[in-house]
Amino acid sequence: MLTTAEALDAVLAATPSFATARVATADACGRVLRQVVRAERDQPPFDRVMMDGIAFAWSDYNGGLRSFPIQGMQGAGDEIQVLDKGHCIEIMTGAAMPPNADCIVPVEHITVSDGVAEIEAGYEVARDRYLHPQGSDYAKGAYLLRPGKRVSPLDIAIIASCGETEVDVAADPVVRIVSTGNELVPAGAPIKPQQIRMSNGPAIKALLESHGYRRSEHTHVSDDVDALREHLTCQLKEADVLVLSGGVSMGQADFVPQVLAELGVELVFHKVSQRPGKPLWFGKGPRGQLVFALPGNPVSALVCSRQYLIPALAKACGADAAPPEFAVLAARIVFPPQLTCFQPVKLVSNAAGQALAMPVKTNTSGDFASLSATDGYVELPRDQSEFAAGTSVFLHRWIAH
Repeated sequence: MLTTAEALDAVLAATPSFATARVATADACGRVLRQVVRAERDQPPFDRVMMDGIAFAWSDYNGGLRSFPIQGMQGAGDEIQVLDKGHCIEIMTGAAMPPNADCIVPVEHITVSDGVAEIEAGYEVARDRYLHPQGSDYAKGAYLLRPGKRVSPLDIAIIASCGETEVDVAADPVVRIVSTGNELVPAGAPIKPQQIRMSNGPAIKALLESHGYRRSEHTHVSDDVDALREHLTCQLKEADVLVLSGGVSMGQADFVPQVLAELGVELVFHKVSQRPGKPLWFGKGPRGQLVFALPGNPVSALVCSRQYLIPALAKACGADAAPPEFAVLAARIVFPPQLTCFQPVKLVSNAAGQALAMPVKTNTSGDFASLSATDGYVELPRDQSEFAAGTSVFLHRWIAH
């Protein structure tokens, strides 16, 4: 069996790069950028006023003036006025500073009578106070966003401010999720005592969406070789990534590896030295499609999806690699098998603000209900069986943080 590190390396080595798509800026949130975004203009593009008040020249104030006839008013977006000597302009937040003015006094520190603004007694004027200088955020042509950045709502503001109505992003992969098993029944359908509700497929689809992958569909097929062959033939024609749940262990009804081989899917590896999720199967389809055949147990399926599927999609989109995250075990864990342990945890903080990982016990890998109380899982190396409280370990969150 491969180690977990070897398995992830094998998955990433087999992962191709997805195509590039040009989308409207408003639709780019959550997508991986495939272009450089440069500043269209200086930011701010002019000396920007930061307070409502009056604008005047330091030379007039320094010459002894504290009362200024009001020449006019200038609001945000108004044409820039040229200030007359000895006068002031009523100025609004966001307006461009008149080129021959360099002092602002907020409105609460002035009184206006008969068209004259007077600075209150005792108020000390400072040159260039309440002024956001042109280009002080960044200069025209500056690189603001680079390829590999997953676009956030804040990045939409940057892209729009640069005048871009469209941007290049990684094309959304077409992901097909297939649940296998005669015992599975979807929510809302009549169910017999010996059957169970279908949960893996909807959960994997939701996990993908939480990481920004929205073009996924979920279907179900029975444990029948002919039905499975027909169904997977159709899915492989459409999918960039095929994810199966169930049918990959050693049982007499575990037909998935056999059928995938018949359909020209090349095996890369089967089984990983880990728990949960040891029976994981991974291969490449005839058109280079990624094929993940996950164990049917819910905890195993979700852990394998987060550990291998999500990183593969990120690489294929050209996303920047996420830095490793660590947490400190809040309690002692004993795990005797010579396997990497993926232990679900809930995160809490100590008095110093340090992230503590509190182990959450699952009642076998079929106990998906217990995962609702978890934030992710920690990775415990297979060459160790006892992990003391306070041990620093790798943390994998279900949802990107």
